[in-house]
Amino acid sequence: MRVIKKSRRAFLRGSALAGGALLVGHPAFASTNRVTSLIDIVGRHVVLPLPARRIILGDGPLAYVIALLQPGKPFANVVGWGDNFRSADLGGYEAYRRRFPEIGQIPTFRGSAVGAIDAELAIALAPDVVILNLSSRAAAESSGLMNHLTQAGIAVVFVDFRTSMFGNTERSIQIVGELLGQQERADAFLQFRQTQIERVTLPLKHVQSRPSVMIERAAGLYDDCCLSYGDGNFGELVAVAGGMNLGTRFLHGTFGTLHPEQVIESDPDVVLVTGANWSLYSPAGNWVNLGPGADLAEGQSRLRRLISRSAFRSLRAVKQSRVYAIWHPFYDNPYYFIALQRVAKWLHPELFASLDPDATFRELHARFLPVPYQPGYWLSLDGAST
Repeated sequence: MRVIKKSRRAFLRGSALAGGALLVGHPAFASTNRVTSLIDIVGRHVVLPLPARRIILGDGPLAYVIALLQPGKPFANVVGWGDNFRSADLGGYEAYRRRFPEIGQIPTFRGSAVGAIDAELAIALAPDVVILNLSSRAAAESSGLMNHLTQAGIAVVFVDFRTSMFGNTERSIQIVGELLGQQERADAFLQFRQTQIERVTLPLKHVQSRPSVMIERAAGLYDDCCLSYGDGNFGELVAVAGGMNLGTRFLHGTFGTLHPEQVIESDPDVVLVTGANWSLYSPAGNWVNLGPGADLAEGQSRLRRLISRSAFRSLRAVKQSRVYAIWHPFYDNPYYFIALQRVAKWLHPELFASLDPDATFRELHARFLPVPYQPGYWLSLDGAST
């Protein structure tokens, strides 16, 4: 993987500015594409040539969206991306690198924060558009990145698969579909997605009993317990799946930390932890390795170690083996409806006895994705994958 290095001479040679206008030699000048506008997730009208020929993904996991919409050569027009596709989800990254080894040559921006994107280097890559997550907007503005890109004539488009999973994913998929010229494929995926969501939401309409759920975000990646979710993201997902998220009671906003005493006193019915291959972050950590092809027996051993901590030992969820682990990257990609099905089945096993999230994920891969499906995205305390 090639990490972008500073080269001011190359930058000045290939991207001279003229009074804040578009870059001389920038693809927008030479492109025969239709120049049009779209409205991004924050309501900004963005003018650019479509379909976009050169794209920077400000957040690496946006690669999952690109692969969904143009599976033949998914990353042929990606000229730079955040390194956190690899570092925050090594298993997922390697699944794509095996199929598309050329992605190892895509320039990367280190770090997971948008502030890690060096504006000068981004401009030197001459993108048509930089795609950023909604959660990065404040950092993009305060760091000056937005201003620099705008002055260079480079479009910035915001999407959101994280802050409001259920509210913004549909429009965000449509936006990326417009950018890639893949509107029909975007519509086909959204129809599939909606059908799969309704397989959970419709049966739950008349359910009165909702188990309480404690979610630990990135369990074992850090020493402290317990990073969690408020009423957004996985907290929202648990609510739609028919549960009551413990973090909603104590946390303000999407993310936060629960005190161990809050967990013990609340004594939740279910414990759900998120995990992935974080060997590049914390090689010796007790995080649960999940993702394509993950060793579920090893993951189950790590889950047992996690519940031996003081905040968990006395919980009824542990005593009744209602402890589960699920792939962390579901929290910011459009495949989250798979997690919705899996969590709903854990929370209401009798109601969803016939629902098969694994089969849904296989169908998603077969119909929309360029890599083969490999199990390994979830496990339970008392059975590796059930």
